[in-house]
Amino acid sequence: MNKSPHLFLLLILTLLNCSGPAPANDKIPKHETITLDSKILGEKRVINVWLPPQYQTNLDSINVLYMADGGIKEDFPHIANTLDTLIQTKKIAPVMLVGIENTQRRRDLTGATAVATDKEIAPIVGGANAFRSFVEEELFPLVEQRYRVNKNRSIIGESLAGLFVVETLFLKPEMFDNYIAFDPSLWWNDHHLVKTAAEHLNKFPSSPKKFWFASSSAEDIFPHTKSISMLLSQNSPQNLSWNYSDEPKEEHQTIFRATKRKALIWTLGTP
Repeated sequence: MNKSPHLFLLLILTLLNCSGPAPANDKIPKHETITLDSKILGEKRVINVWLPPQYQTNLDSINVLYMADGGIKEDFPHIANTLDTLIQTKKIAPVMLVGIENTQRRRDLTGATAVATDKEIAPIVGGANAFRSFVEEELFPLVEQRYRVNKNRSIIGESLAGLFVVETLFLKPEMFDNYIAFDPSLWWNDHHLVKTAAEHLNKFPSSPKKFWFASSSAEDIFPHTKSISMLLSQNSPQNLSWNYSDEPKEEHQTIFRATKRKALIWTLGTP
């Protein structure tokens, strides 16, 4: 029996709206806020920066973790607090967090699509290439000018932001060293990224990369993450270290918080 397209669209909208404001019990960490006037996006963007205590006491340059959904009322506080705990307990090396606050989330985090129901989720979709250019050409230079950072960059994201993480890994892998994606919305554009994954992996650069990804019980996500995992098991580039965390007991709205510690430890953990 065919599902009603309206019910399918309702399911998509429900999943996309799962990443809401941070709960009130998330302590807002001490941070810096920068407003960047983006020529590429044609708008002002708010950037939140969290620095570990070691940044003030150690003159070494520091690694950087970038994230979409990086507003104070989004995922920035709980990720910054988690990093702080992991750094203080020496589970990971010191790293700074750069959060990009959303303006039009569904525009920035989605690539092009030929699927009509995909296009109904927002007035504008398919802006991921422009958003990626903004990060690479405007945000990277800003961070490197203002802070004592090295070239080791990581990116983290959930749901549509996870889709953006995986798309960047496949389309422009040289941008980051480490990629972390929770429940990436790989159903987008009739799971085109999954269909073309082997093609992209065959063109993978020679520099070392890490890729950690996880899926919940969400029925429109876990088949695609498992497909990526199977592909990597059969034909992974030698320089790509990867880990797939299958989390069937988690739901789309719980997986980020439930698995963030092990994701960060595996990806950024100290030897």
